[in-house]
Amino acid sequence: MAMLRRAATTLNRIINLKVASTNCNSFASPTVAPCRIVNSQLVPVTYRFYSSEIDLSDVESRRRTMNRLLYRSKQRGFLELDLVLGKWVEDNIHSMDENRIKSLIEVLDLENPDLWNWLSGQEQPPESVSVNPVFTAIREKVSSNLNSHAAPETRAAPGKPWVRGWDDIKRGKDTPVSGNQ
Repeated sequence: MAMLRRAATTLNRIINLKVASTNCNSFASPTVAPCRIVNSQLVPVTYRFYSSEIDLSDVESRRRTMNRLLYRSKQRGFLELDLVLGKWVEDNIHSMDENRIKSLIEVLDLENPDLWNWLSGQEQPPESVSVNPVFTAIREKVSSNLNSHAAPETRAAPGKPWVRGWDDIKRGKDTPVSGNQ
């Protein structure tokens, strides 16, 4: 039964991708702008959330939405974010209303390196991200954890990257004897 379901899902995706690609020139030259797929051309069976698709009307759809968001927060492929976001979402998702869930989806749609740099204070987030209430709450949790578990002298200054790079082996005149600063 699972193989049949997987085959039907794959067939559905292929059909919808062919429909979406008929609106594009498949032999476009590099000077031609690439084809854009609009939201109406997206495959109905998707794994990403969009704010218009949230359905919290009944218990079952709310449970599915919560489980999907929890999975997305714990399985990002970026260990630090998996731990930070996964724990925060696990602790707070059941008390969220629809607006906060939409804000959480906006945070989960951000790219991993940018999100980590913004949460850890290595870079300043853009205005559109910094006004997000979920982002603000997660950032406060990360900063309070850093302040309570790590001495300030072990961290880089705000706005500076934490790790210099792969040249830590090279020792120069002004480089530290140990550590990653």
